[in-house]
Amino acid sequence: MKDYQKQIVWVDYFDSSISRSAGRRVPSHSATRSPTLEELSLAASKLGLEPAVQRARRPASRYVTGYVQIRKTMKKSELLKKMMLELTKVRSESRKRMDAKSKGT
Repeated sequence: MKDYQKQIVWVDYFDSSISRSAGRRVPSHSATRSPTLEELSLAASKLGLEPAVQRARRPASRYVTGYVQIRKTMKKSELLKKMMLELTKVRSESRKRMDAKSKGT
């Protein structure tokens, strides 16, 4: 049964390799290349949104990606903007960690 107190945010909303007509909801210059469900979940957690993670296939897509379910606290457009900024921070932090590991080895 649908929970009207929650919003669903798909990973595909932030993927720069997906066109707007195929489901991307953020500008391409701000989108991330192949974001993961774990990165999206971490970004939502850092915003204090308490995400419920679900691996699933979007109806318009043939690939299984996933979504996070978040309690409604703001407009979806505002939520997507905040998550987009946080997702880029999460991605850059993970990239810095990977660079540090490779240089340390």
